[in-house]
Amino acid sequence: MQTISCDVCRKKLDNPMGGRSFFHLGEHNICEPCRDELDLSIRPQIRGQDPYTVDWYDNLVNNTLVKAIQKGKI
Repeated sequence: MQTISCDVCRKKLDNPMGGRSFFHLGEHNICEPCRDELDLSIRPQIRGQDPYTVDWYDNLVNNTLVKAIQKGKI
């Protein structure tokens, strides 16, 4: 049995399924509800970005995750 904890909300996930119940972004593991909140929080910034680059998106996701981990929520 494998157990992973979400880096943001600290919830324990027993027998996680990658890409369904947890997501590995960079060096962080986050659960599905936190991933949904992350997507909702960065969506307005993505819509207003011109020109859109993959490097910019990676930095946005990484910075948002680091701030969320420090606060304990997104």
